Amino acid sequence: MNYPEIASLIPHAAPMVLLDRVLEVGAETLTAEVNITPASMFFDGSGVGAWVGIEYMAQAIAAFAGYAALEDGGSVKVGFLLGSRRYECHCASFQNGSVLQVQVQRVLQSENGLGAFDCRITRAHTGMLLATATVTVFQPENAEQFLQNNQGEG
Repeated sequence: MNYPEIASLIPHAAPMVLLDRVLEVGAETLTAEVNITPASMFFDGSGVGAWVGIEYMAQAIAAFAGYAALEDGGSVKVGFLLGSRRYECHCASFQNGSVLQVQVQRVLQSENGLGAFDCRITRAHTGMLLATATVTVFQPENAEQFLQNNQGEG
């Protein structure tokens, strides 16, 4: 199946669109792909630090939400990465030439926009597990109004 361009599914502008394409979307899941090259954001000469994996996961979650919104006739909305639990990475960096698959599965979605996703990054073609985490996100109905209403809180 042909999916929309990743940039149309997430509320990011270049060069912060880190994923390359959507491979598959299900009712509760999305799989995206990223190719690690010298042109990749955060490339350090040999690869991309494994710490960027959290952002790959967050962008895959955003793509999942954006795809669902567009399918329902809505528009892509801003969401917030609240945090992660148990980010475990089995490598120090994602090496140049690597093709990664970022898989997210929704495990919780509340009416107020709070959600949680089990996430994993694997090496394409081998399925080798590189990183896992549970990522918590929040997508208010109106992000701009939410931010204005919560200025100064912290």
